[in-house]
Amino acid sequence: MRVALGRKYGEGEGGRKFKKLLGEFGELLGAINLGDYIPSLAWLNRVNGLDVKVEKVAKQFDDFLERDAFAAGTDTIYTVSEWTMAELIRHPMILKKVQNEVREIIGNKKYITENDLDKTHNLKAIIKETLHFHPPIPLLVPRKSIQDAKRHGYDIAADTQVIINAWTIARDPTLWDEPEEFQPERFLTSSIYFKGHDFQLIPFGAGRRGCPGISFAITVIELILANPVHNFEWTLPDGATGKDLDMTESTGLSIHRKFPLMAIATPYFG
Repeated sequence: MRVALGRKYGEGEGGRKFKKLLGEFGELLGAINLGDYIPSLAWLNRVNGLDVKVEKVAKQFDDFLERDAFAAGTDTIYTVSEWTMAELIRHPMILKKVQNEVREIIGNKKYITENDLDKTHNLKAIIKETLHFHPPIPLLVPRKSIQDAKRHGYDIAADTQVIINAWTIARDPTLWDEPEEFQPERFLTSSIYFKGHDFQLIPFGAGRRGCPGISFAITVIELILANPVHNFEWTLPDGATGKDLDMTESTGLSIHRKFPLMAIATPYFG
């Protein structure tokens, strides 16, 4: 929040209001809108109150957007970071491996810096696998076809709204080996990248309309994860193990954890 809006919108009243508004905004974007699928039924949005809710939130949002707030970026960074920590706690061997890597790179320093990130091969692979296994935005920003087309036996008329399901692509067994398993090692020897050139992994979209903040977001996520992984040992409360961790996804514009991650951080003095 502070990155986008400064101290005024950090943990103060402005920040809390903006976080609440972001939540409402995400819920509305993730709500079922029949008009998106059957245009002739768009009038139902006026009956069920969806149009009124959208107009109300949009009006409140305008003031924040005029201050250069990047809602998608802040939400994505938070979502990916939380899912990554959850998967690391769920897979202790993977956690220990990345801890050893980061601690060796940092040495006697207290914190990792941006200059160190190029050496964090395991950390980068883990983040890639999180983007693959838990794409933060399951349905990418809608596009429109510019001409009539035919795909897989379906006729798609010009000016049809097209929604890309990044979540389903990431779980496609014809594109991925064991897509239902969290396996960061698949990216240690793979050239597949998430910047839009490899269409089996497009968490940020692709082409000229892909997310412009990819590099910034990934750098922030790497720093967010590397330092707590280095400075703490991580366990679950009440003696629970990774197998006990509920990994249920929520619904909405972005896929958050249904239940917030609760973990115990024990300082590391190695």
